[in-house]
Amino acid sequence: MSSKERGRFEYGDFQTPLSLARDVCSVLVTQGFRPKSVVEPTCGQGSFLVAALESFPSLQQAIGIDINVEHVASVRASLATFQTVDWEISHANYFSTDWESLIRPLPDPLLILGNPPWVTNAQLSSMGSSNLPEKSNFQGRRGIDAITGGGNFDISEWMLLQAVAWVSGRDSALAMLCKSSVARRFLNQVWESRQFKGQASIYNIDSMRHFGVSVDACLLVLIGSHPREDMTCHVYESLYASQPQSLLSHRGGRLVTDPGLYDRWERFVAPGSIKWRSGIKHDCSKVMELRRAEGCGRYTNGLGETWSLEEDYLYPMLKSSDVARKSGPIPSKFMLVPQESVGQETDSIMETAPLTWNYLQAHGGRLDNRRSSIYRGKPRFSVFGVGNYTFTQWKVAVSGFYKDTRFQAVGPSEGRPVVLDDTCYFLPCPTQDSAEELAETLNSPLAREFLSVFLFTDAKRPVTANILQNINLVALAEELGQTAPSWL
Repeated sequence: MSSKERGRFEYGDFQTPLSLARDVCSVLVTQGFRPKSVVEPTCGQGSFLVAALESFPSLQQAIGIDINVEHVASVRASLATFQTVDWEISHANYFSTDWESLIRPLPDPLLILGNPPWVTNAQLSSMGSSNLPEKSNFQGRRGIDAITGGGNFDISEWMLLQAVAWVSGRDSALAMLCKSSVARRFLNQVWESRQFKGQASIYNIDSMRHFGVSVDACLLVLIGSHPREDMTCHVYESLYASQPQSLLSHRGGRLVTDPGLYDRWERFVAPGSIKWRSGIKHDCSKVMELRRAEGCGRYTNGLGETWSLEEDYLYPMLKSSDVARKSGPIPSKFMLVPQESVGQETDSIMETAPLTWNYLQAHGGRLDNRRSSIYRGKPRFSVFGVGNYTFTQWKVAVSGFYKDTRFQAVGPSEGRPVVLDDTCYFLPCPTQDSAEELAETLNSPLAREFLSVFLFTDAKRPVTANILQNINLVALAEELGQTAPSWL
């Protein structure tokens, strides 16, 4: 990545085309919003400010801030012809700006408008960037979620939460371009915390056409001058659609795709009643995942190296693509699992499996350089998502990546328990019969319809453990006329 490309990525410098900014403002005009002041927090070259000043004759004040001094000069030149509006464009860092003091004196109706960076804190941290908000667990996560990928967040999500606080209780509107997943997480948070009461809508946009990136994106609009208590959001196919194509709502502490279906099958919701597990997280597939090679006890890793290894720590494994296969899951690789529980010491491998120990030592540099903070302070070669449940002979598993959910009964291979990678979720089962019966229940049309209420097909990982833990398997089995498993 060149220094220019790095800077563009680090500061979210993907400029909004003026035509798109004008279309965004047209949506607000159609909704009847007439602002007296507008703020673009990361204004870039000022497309939104220009479009706003063109679209809203009611405007009296306009404020823009950007960290790029050349962009600031460009915006000032662009706005020079607008003589009837008091505008101010400043060169400043978003994260060190006193936004509350800046925004408080502005007249209502107030419009916060823009396109915050589509990048995560983890991506910026990996670049060594300092263009980040002050660290805090702002999503209120607990335990391992606070220090693993669950603690990762989009910078735009953080910015949106700041902006909604600025406009709280005011005659205002918030209109921001962002990833669709960010918009949903944001809505879930502000509805859960009761930070926003008003009209919410989402308009899908073509991010490839406008920005040259393949990601599901949208315009998120919140209008606080229309107070509502029902916590729903209309979703439109495009900025030009006159009628919504779907409806999002907040039910039972989470966002759902169909409030009617949720209300119909609410009796199947039992958060946390059964613990779904994720597969093993190792963050080093080239070392920890191997294929059997010619010769007794020989295996080839992702680096193309072939090693002789004991079988003690090798288990047949399945990835998401294996679990989602219609013909049934068949292990094609082995995973090296150095621990039976999180935090277990690994030094004893030197005595029990010296070939495996030599292999791990030879690749220690790669394993030591894993970026995730979960490995810090843990025994060398540690993995996560491992416990007694990992080594059960029978499981029911599902891929986290596929929108067409397919639950599979997974049994042993070559007399060894099959393990899953961390893109899969599973329930340990006591017997083959119990696994097959449970898979049949979860693949029933009724179960699929119920799950569809929680699945967003454009999400990077449509299926999560949190979603699966909503299923009351006992109630579901009874509804299907089955005997509920006694072990659940």
